[in-house]
Amino acid sequence: MSWKNRGEVLPSRSIVTQRWALLLCVASFCAGMLFTNRMWTVPEPKGLARSTSAESEKLNVVSEGCNSRILQETQDIYKEAFKGHGSLQNLDKTISNLEMELAAARAAQESIRSGAPVPDDIRMSESSGKRKYLMVVGINTAFSSRKRRDSVRATWMPQGEKRKRLEEKGIIMRFVIGHSATSGGILDRAIEAEDRKHGDFLRLNHVEGYLELSAKTKTYFSTAVNLWDADFYVKVDDDVHVNIATLGDTLARHRSKQRVYIGCMKSGPVLSQKGVRYHEPEYWKFGENGNKYFRHATGQLYAISNDLATYISINQNVLHKYANEDVSLGSWFIGLDVEHIDDRRLCCGTPPDCEWKAQAGNICVASFDWSCSGICRSADRMKEVHRRCGEGENVLWSASF
Repeated sequence: MSWKNRGEVLPSRSIVTQRWALLLCVASFCAGMLFTNRMWTVPEPKGLARSTSAESEKLNVVSEGCNSRILQETQDIYKEAFKGHGSLQNLDKTISNLEMELAAARAAQESIRSGAPVPDDIRMSESSGKRKYLMVVGINTAFSSRKRRDSVRATWMPQGEKRKRLEEKGIIMRFVIGHSATSGGILDRAIEAEDRKHGDFLRLNHVEGYLELSAKTKTYFSTAVNLWDADFYVKVDDDVHVNIATLGDTLARHRSKQRVYIGCMKSGPVLSQKGVRYHEPEYWKFGENGNKYFRHATGQLYAISNDLATYISINQNVLHKYANEDVSLGSWFIGLDVEHIDDRRLCCGTPPDCEWKAQAGNICVASFDWSCSGICRSADRMKEVHRRCGEGENVLWSASF
């Protein structure tokens, strides 16, 4: 029987328990709040006070000022950057030139360390910086070509004080030759005696040989660009007639260009037959039999700009040498952004061809016979070619490059 049925009302144990539980919860919550406030308050760093509302406003103003200034500077930078694509190209050109100059300086330092000869005029100018020249003309010659060299000296290559005056006009001219297989032998002594008399040789750290012309060409450009700072570097054979003023005027027209390769461009057949002249042992690299070479300047005379000569100097150890030096030079530029300039005045024939052109006012830069890859019997005929096709001595000294 329940309590209710009996008519008695007693306090319920469950009601008492619920009240005490509620009080205990409230007390625990208050104690927890008190404990948390005392134990977990993060102290403020010394020297840092809480900012007031005024200071907060100042910070906001400064922040907004900085943001606006940064935004304005960013906009100015973008405006400068997008003024024109030419500005970016000029920057790239400047960086490229600096990299090339640095590499050339390193290469020159390595050449000096390896014992390469340094002319007196370069030694004298080291303290004040290198002088800038228009062109360096390297006349490729051999030990057996003394008569050819004398015929050049007697015609289109100034001698003595005149050659020094020519250097003042910005033109360096040297006969280019290496050393014999027997260092210090009779051949080397003969060249040394000839050099003491004329002072017009550039000796290379190279062993002479007909099959080593590609290596000699590479060494010539590497040596010349390290000795003289010129706009162009020219290679010419010692059995070719050259009008120096006309050559200088021709090159000066391309002075502002980069990576320039000037000559009479050709594309002859790749000769696979052994025993024939100009045989190419690596003919298989050029495809099937009967294929032609890529376009390249004929070897009698060509010119390259300073940056290309520097490129050869820097990479000379990895540039491949083919049997023919003109092919080798052309191959070194195949993968580069190089401007090939085909100028037929650099490959005129001997009289009457160059004579007729001179009379018509179109003076040739260089003259030779294709059948001989130079002037046939040049030691005997150079004076005749010079008399009939030369530009005249006054033209050279009155020229301004």
